[in-house]
Amino acid sequence: MKKEDSVALCSLVQGDLFKIRCARALGAAGLALMFGVTPFGVARAQTTPVGVPDKSFPESLTSTKDGTLYAGSFNLGGVVKAAPGGKAEQFIAPGAGGSRSTLGVLADENSGTLYVCSNDITGFGVPGPGDTKGAWLKTFDLKSGAPKGSFALKDPKSLCNDIVVGSDGTAYVSDSFTPIVYNLKPGGDALEVWATDPMLAPAKDGVGLDGIAIGSDGNLYVTTYVPAKLFRIAAKDGKAGAVTELKPSRPLDHADAMRAFGDSFLLIEGNGKLDKITVKGDEANVETIKDGFAEPVSVTQIGDTGWVAEGKLSYIIGDNKGKDPGPFEIKPVALPK
Repeated sequence: MKKEDSVALCSLVQGDLFKIRCARALGAAGLALMFGVTPFGVARAQTTPVGVPDKSFPESLTSTKDGTLYAGSFNLGGVVKAAPGGKAEQFIAPGAGGSRSTLGVLADENSGTLYVCSNDITGFGVPGPGDTKGAWLKTFDLKSGAPKGSFALKDPKSLCNDIVVGSDGTAYVSDSFTPIVYNLKPGGDALEVWATDPMLAPAKDGVGLDGIAIGSDGNLYVTTYVPAKLFRIAAKDGKAGAVTELKPSRPLDHADAMRAFGDSFLLIEGNGKLDKITVKGDEANVETIKDGFAEPVSVTQIGDTGWVAEGKLSYIIGDNKGKDPGPFEIKPVALPK
C-alpha cells in the first residue's frame, strides 16, 4: 500500500487520538499529510498567489505560524487577512482606532498584537480614511482586531514605515523622514527615541529608513530606500550603540522591507527582487532568490515559503499614476534551505 493510501485510510478512523496512533506508524510525514501541517507545526504551504482586494495598494505584509497572511492598504487603510487556502478578507476596518493609510504591519503572536504603521499621506495625494494627522504606531488585538493602543511618532515630519519586535517584547519602529528608530517597551505608553544618527538621515530628494529586522546576533538592522543602503545598529542590554554602514556585494536598488531569515535576512528591492542577505563583519553578501516581481514592497516567511506583496505604488504616487495597475497579488516563493 502506498503511503498516500495509508494516510487516506487513517483519516477514516474516528477520533483524533486513534488517527494520531494510526498515522504515527507512517512517521511525521503521515501526520503532516493528514492534518495539513508540516512536522514543525506550520500550516502547509500554499502554492498559488493570494489576491488582494481590487484598488487596494498593499505596502506591507506579515504572517502568523498557522499560515495566515496580513496585508495593509496604502490607499484605503485597514488590514486584510487570508487564512491558508482562503481569500483575503477585511480584518481591521479602514479608519479603525483613528488609523489612516497603512504602511508597516507586524504580527506578534507572543503578545497577541498586530502592530500597524498609520500615516496621514495626503501630501502624497492619498487621502486615506479618517482625518487623524501625523504618523502613528497603532496596535490591535491579533485575534479580534479590536484596537488596543495608539502611539504618536514625535517629530511632525515623521513617516512610520515598519516594525520589528524583540525577544523581550520591545517594538522598534523605523521613521522614513527622520534619522530616528523609535522603541515601545511592553506596557509603555509612548514611543521613545532608541537610536538616531546622521548616517540614517534621508538624503536630499531621497527616502530614509525603511526595512527593519533583528539579526541572530541580537543587533538591529535597517535599510534606507533611496539611496539604497544597509546599516547595523549595535544593541546591548536594550540600548543602541554604534551605527555601521554595511558594504553590499553588489549595489542595492530601492532597499525596502527586511525580515530575519535564520542567520541571514530576506530583503525586498523595489526594482523587482527578493534577496537573501548574509552579513559577515561589515560586509553583506547579496543573493537574489527571485527577480521579476511587479514593484514588490514586502516579504514574510511561512515555513519554507516566502510570500511577496506587489505594491505597484508607482500607479498611485509615481510615473504610472492614473493607469491601470492590474490585479494585486501576494506571491509564494520557495526559499533556499
